[in-house]
Amino acid sequence: MKLGNLNLPSEVCRSVGDVLGRVGDKWSVLVIVTLADGSQRFNELRRGIGTVSQKMLTATLRGLERDGYVTRKVTPTIPPRVDYELTQLGRDVLVPLDALAHWALAHREHVEAARKAYDERVGTEPAEDE
Repeated sequence: MKLGNLNLPSEVCRSVGDVLGRVGDKWSVLVIVTLADGSQRFNELRRGIGTVSQKMLTATLRGLERDGYVTRKVTPTIPPRVDYELTQLGRDVLVPLDALAHWALAHREHVEAARKAYDERVGTEPAEDE
């Protein structure tokens, strides 16, 4: 497969796809951005994100921890205290996420206009996720 001027083997493309799948996931992005200011507990994260379910936040945190973006620190108290914090890899990914967020902010009206024009052209109703 070609990526720009790179010719990459299919296994590398799958690996890159896995990485992009994680950092491009809606909940992962929100967790990483929320942790940018420092360590937080589970319920702090949940309140900060707002619309995420407990099950989805748990799954997202496990995936981010598995992939090396987040660390989980358990303090043996009653009840146990669990804190989540970005690793260096998690802090590094903030740079492209910030650039993408700025791009999305600058181009959101263009995307919304394109959606509206498309829906009018093909006679469809807006998708439920809009």
